[in-house]
Amino acid sequence: MTTPPPRRRGRALALVAALAATLLAGSAPVAQAEEIPLAPGHRLVAPYEGAPAIARPLPGKGPAQHPYLAPNGRSGMHADAAGSATYPWSGPLGRDPEVTSEKIAALGGECATVTFDAAGRLVTVCGTFSGFLLKLLDPRTLATLAEYKLPQRSSTVEAVTRLDFEKIFKDTSGGAYFYLDDRDRVVLADSRQHVLRIAHRQKADGAWEFVVENDWDLTSLVPHDCVSWTNLFPGGVCDPVTSVMPDWDGRIWWATRLGRVGTVDPATGALRVIRLDGEEIQNSFSVAEDGVSIVTDHALYGFRADADGVPRVQWRETYDRGTGTKPGSVNQGSGTTPDLFGTEDQYVAITDNADDRMNVLVYRRGADVPAAERLVCKVPVFGSGASTTDNSLISWGDSLVVENNYGYENPSSLLLGRSVVGGATRIDVRADGSGCNTVWESDVRSPSTVPKLSTANGLLYFYEKRPHAWGIDAWYLTAVDFRTGKRAFSRFTGTGPAYDNNWAPITIGPDGTAYVGVFNGIVAVRDTA
Repeated sequence: MTTPPPRRRGRALALVAALAATLLAGSAPVAQAEEIPLAPGHRLVAPYEGAPAIARPLPGKGPAQHPYLAPNGRSGMHADAAGSATYPWSGPLGRDPEVTSEKIAALGGECATVTFDAAGRLVTVCGTFSGFLLKLLDPRTLATLAEYKLPQRSSTVEAVTRLDFEKIFKDTSGGAYFYLDDRDRVVLADSRQHVLRIAHRQKADGAWEFVVENDWDLTSLVPHDCVSWTNLFPGGVCDPVTSVMPDWDGRIWWATRLGRVGTVDPATGALRVIRLDGEEIQNSFSVAEDGVSIVTDHALYGFRADADGVPRVQWRETYDRGTGTKPGSVNQGSGTTPDLFGTEDQYVAITDNADDRMNVLVYRRGADVPAAERLVCKVPVFGSGASTTDNSLISWGDSLVVENNYGYENPSSLLLGRSVVGGATRIDVRADGSGCNTVWESDVRSPSTVPKLSTANGLLYFYEKRPHAWGIDAWYLTAVDFRTGKRAFSRFTGTGPAYDNNWAPITIGPDGTAYVGVFNGIVAVRDTA
């Protein structure tokens, strides 16, 4: 390894020391919302393009309501247990929309999963260099009402001490995939390999607070020799927990990066686990009454739990994982959370990682489906040598929408007016289940967001950045017609890397606001007319 020059080495050490001091100092006290600053060039771009849309509700019904989750649309990153990424209420129609924001932290601060309690307050986890923050936000002002600091992820310590910040951008652990349960409690897995159930409540003086109601320690089952400020050079294995979700019986399922799949019985605290040897799990997973669907970097699985809670594989389908990790993917495998969908709730869909062109794969669910009949269709999408996604599909009825993230690695990927090749495609399963058809293709450039669909108005929402000849990095919330694939409107949100959403989702609130997690916090777009 080449030793850096003394001046460069000194600057690197100074940066490490400064960041370490910031991290160890903890988070700032709760305060009123502070707007995210705009980078230069914001006066030189169009604030609004297109025209207001007319709401055209989509026919059909959404996924079944999970008995242990908050109502559909309020419960997690993908809006419901099935991973549909759909909302039963309308998002902005583009009628004189206003933009507000909250800056969470000077370094980082991105609010990924956004959920809503019964009163419409935002419950979110925001990632900062000093640790993840569980926050309760006012839905209109975005001011912080309550805050709970979660343990720092090992990837953050590694990034600072080794000056390799790429580790942060490809780490899906630490609480980013949490859910809100049927009693408005947050359930997440923190970076200590503990599953927590956390309630929020209002005190006698009117202030809000978070309270940990349950803490289930998984370290007896999960290797946990992880990098920390007091353990910079561990000699063992660290296996972070990536996601948690409940099944239809109320068990809490959890999955780890290194292929462990387990359950927690909330009534007894009993823990169970199996290992999928040699496979990684970087995404969340989906749940229906017929079981749990999990995708690894090798295969798609259907699971159910035994009476004692042990996860059991019902069926397994391998897919084309390609020969390497593409720019725009977290690992060498599918980047999608499985979508459970269909007019008769009979399908599950993912994407593969095929080298030339990524494919959308639709399978029939159920343990008794003959192997020869499992695959419904395999549809190549986007251009040759430039296709991948690391975000969930959108599903409604027998339709799927997929977004192209090829070329996005982190906020530095898009500096100086650069963008990605982009694209979005709608694919429908034929009514007789004999295959799939491509309905439309859009040129929308949404580098890394988890897009969403409002079934109440028929609009898809993307977070877009287009190339700019003058090097201006302008971001837009863009609405696309679900039926036709045509743009409806685009509303400018901000300029610069602070407004890059870096894999966070768009979330539609019950009041019609579209929220976008961005690198320095959260942005809100709402109609005013």
